[in-house]
Amino acid sequence: MNAKSILSPNHLVPVLEALLVTVLWSTSWVLIKYGLDDIPALTFAGLRYTLAFLVLVPFVLLRPKHFEAVKSLDRRQWTQLSLLGLVFYTLTQGAMFMALAHMPAMPTSLILSFSPAAVALLGVPFLGEYPSRLQWGGMVIFLAGILVYFYPFEMVFKALGLAAALVGLVANVVGSVMGRAVNRRRDLHPLVVTVVSMGVGAVVLLLIGVAAQGLPTLSGKSWGIVIYLAVVNTALAFTLWNHTLRQLTAMESSIINNTMLLQIVILAWAFLGEPLGWKAVLGIGLAAIGALLVQLRRA
Repeated sequence: MNAKSILSPNHLVPVLEALLVTVLWSTSWVLIKYGLDDIPALTFAGLRYTLAFLVLVPFVLLRPKHFEAVKSLDRRQWTQLSLLGLVFYTLTQGAMFMALAHMPAMPTSLILSFSPAAVALLGVPFLGEYPSRLQWGGMVIFLAGILVYFYPFEMVFKALGLAAALVGLVANVVGSVMGRAVNRRRDLHPLVVTVVSMGVGAVVLLLIGVAAQGLPTLSGKSWGIVIYLAVVNTALAFTLWNHTLRQLTAMESSIINNTMLLQIVILAWAFLGEPLGWKAVLGIGLAAIGALLVQLRRA
């Protein structure tokens, strides 16, 4: 990404659009923390992604090519997309919301940001993709950042929150590998993959949430948060991000996406009152650099 290409009007627009998407996704963490005051975590996550699925369905139904693709899915494809939905939405998003219910946003985001490095490691046995020296170096820097951030390793959050964050990390990594395996074949449009997998995973997540935690009477504020997250930060943001991927290189997208960790840290400090000392800044900075190195090589 050189200065000349960034300043080009045709290139500047998708760059700004991609940055807007990362800002929307980063603000989701603050809104989720606010919403968790009134909505149980699993029910909250289920409502968000079920509504997002309902918003995206018309984009498939009204496009004959996509609609025919869904109708022609065979048993193997339905099984793969259903498993992807259960892992990527039911487990990953459910665990992330549970983690945020019991932990501050900063450490939760830091733990989940290890996903690119873990995906690179799992890519060896499952995708035949081997990490480069740059990626190995990025992983070492990332782990150094984790050690700096959490030192002296005092448990400042509940064990349930840490367990949920680790489950979310593992599920996100497995889901990412599964998603890459499905999309790498290029026999299905990404929108079809997203809608079908999200539909299965979100509905199951909502059913589990209502059964385990109930569906409380939501205030207007709570409904506003859920609807905004579903329509703007999920359906619109994912659609806009996919649009930018047509014009940006994978490396450019990785660099922009990697700014989310720093955005979440700043938003959590400004709006949630989470402390941000020099040790936290150093640890998060190292982790961000390490994650970026891993993603740059993969891009």
